[in-house]
Amino acid sequence: MTLRAKEVLERCDAIACEDTRVTGKLLKLLGISNKLWRYDDHASEADRERLLAAMQDQAIALVSDAGMPLVSDPGYRLVREARAAGIPVTALPGASAPLLALAMSGMPNDRFLFGGFLPVKEKARADLLAELAPIRSTLIFFETAPRLTKSLTAIGEQLPGREIAVARELTKLHEECRSGSAHDLVAHYTDHPPKGEIVLLVGPPVEPHPGKFDIDTLLMDAMETAKPSQAASQVAKITGLERRMLYTRAMELKGQ
Repeated sequence: MTLRAKEVLERCDAIACEDTRVTGKLLKLLGISNKLWRYDDHASEADRERLLAAMQDQAIALVSDAGMPLVSDPGYRLVREARAAGIPVTALPGASAPLLALAMSGMPNDRFLFGGFLPVKEKARADLLAELAPIRSTLIFFETAPRLTKSLTAIGEQLPGREIAVARELTKLHEECRSGSAHDLVAHYTDHPPKGEIVLLVGPPVEPHPGKFDIDTLLMDAMETAKPSQAASQVAKITGLERRMLYTRAMELKGQ
């Protein structure tokens, strides 16, 4: 919470928020007493019209329950319509989970793409990851705790060989950032079911260069969670080597 944001919350005419109980706790900690208007995912067109009407001659603040307002929260339509109506809009940035996760993960940060929440359905998730596979940037996603291992498994299948980081409960008491391969992270979070809000980071694709890779290790790692044919396809994507040759070697390793 910046000093500027605290001053605005003290001086504005009313505060629109996702949950009046959550924002009420914040205001109590800051020693602020102000009108609270609920504005969340279930807000109606009438709720938005009421806020827009109030903004014509009053200063209204918009607060999210957590993280940066308008990053995967319902303020998007309100801001667009306020700007269209000629109402001045400014931002008072605080903590932003994607940027915090990027900073603390050690992932390449010169280029990154924020992908929001990964799709819930398996095919849609796989299709999205395949679409993003060629992008030479760190990929950042939001995820829920119950779906984490499924998403990590999908990333391992669609984006093999990439470094992954799981940043969890950022800025809170049980904050953690754990890095590793998809296989290792799935194993860890299967044994230690996660809680809280999660940011997933996936490193950019590795430059294909067969001489830099231990092919047997890559195949053995891939076969921990995939059939030899699937493992061969995954390693082919990483190394640029011929899939048929890799499949033959995978079958030899499986026999051993």
